[in-house]
Amino acid sequence: MANLDFSSIPPALGYLFGQGMVVTLMITLVAASWGILLGLILAAMRLSHRRWISVPAVLYINFFRSLPLILIIFTFYFLIPYVLGWVLQSPFPVKVGALNAAFISFTLFEAAYFAEIIRSGIQAVPKGQIFASQAIGLTHWQMLRYVIYPQALRNMIPPLLMRSLILFQDTSLVYVVSLTDFLGAASNIGQRDGTLTELYLFVAASYFVICFVISKLVNRLDQRMKTVR
Repeated sequence: MANLDFSSIPPALGYLFGQGMVVTLMITLVAASWGILLGLILAAMRLSHRRWISVPAVLYINFFRSLPLILIIFTFYFLIPYVLGWVLQSPFPVKVGALNAAFISFTLFEAAYFAEIIRSGIQAVPKGQIFASQAIGLTHWQMLRYVIYPQALRNMIPPLLMRSLILFQDTSLVYVVSLTDFLGAASNIGQRDGTLTELYLFVAASYFVICFVISKLVNRLDQRMKTVR
């Protein structure tokens, strides 16, 4: 430990947080937003009594929850360009790009987990609300939109935020496709200055502080919501 040199970190903070962390947050926000939206649709499909609607949602959720995230990232970055080239009859692979591959991979992957969180929140709503909605003639989609979702939202918020926090941590995987996220920026500085160990320790400490603080805030929010209920 006495040989560690952290002197290269302060001059690099602008690059680490101004570029690396920006990419990390951008992937997190985009994937969380679209993932929750897709998760809403999947949860509604899975709760449908029509098998031709519910079965595809079940297959989608089980499929993505059974695969490692890094494999999905590799698939969209390396394999999908060749598939698109074959479909479009192009002599060259269709370039997807590392950032687009990250957006798509994280969105599709996280949607499966968001869907299960949303489904649990919906099922926590009292059955009487469902019977009342059916009694006044609401369709399945109208019931979800106007009655179930607003009440279930309170149950969903804490676990959705915690899952988004896990997504924030998982974004470090984009380093394998050469995206300059927070970890990638730290690696660039470490390789340049010969201080990889110091930079990785700084990244680990940064992730710990950020995630610890946010998890505590989410827990307090959850306790407050339970008190209100």
